[in-house]
Amino acid sequence: MQVTMVVNDEEVTREIEGRLLLVHFLRDHLALTGTHWGCDTSNCGTCVVWLDGEPVKSCTVLAAMAGGREVRTVEGLEQGGELDPVQKGFVECHGLQCGFCTPGMMMTARALLDRNTSPSEEEIREAISGQICRCTGYSTIVRSIQWAAAEEAGTRTTTADAPTADSGSAS
Repeated sequence: MQVTMVVNDEEVTREIEGRLLLVHFLRDHLALTGTHWGCDTSNCGTCVVWLDGEPVKSCTVLAAMAGGREVRTVEGLEQGGELDPVQKGFVECHGLQCGFCTPGMMMTARALLDRNTSPSEEEIREAISGQICRCTGYSTIVRSIQWAAAEEAGTRTTTADAPTADSGSAS
């Protein structure tokens, strides 16, 4: 079957099998390998992308279901050669270890900040509770998202001003 969708502001059309998952469509057909494939059971959240502006786990969406819709991947966060503040925050505050969960975390964080420009630590932890990071205690991830919120609010002056978050799990 043929599917057409807009991915990162570009219309794409491909011939696919009806049972192809969106995560595999993005990675294998469009070479957008920033979207990671982790558990294939929607438990880990590494595959989060946006579908019509809403975060979804792309391992649970058929590519055919995305036909006629808009998809944004982590590659689409960067605009005009400029990293998104969420991406910058993960760099500045060391919000990654191995980096495997990072794309899904970033997509979820961006969606949160689009809805809530100044989330509390608790709100951040709730937002990312559907993501699993096996490397950190989540504190650097929370700090990265806080950094991005402050950056967007224009209150960031230096990296040393990054807020601190308690270590512990995301939930």
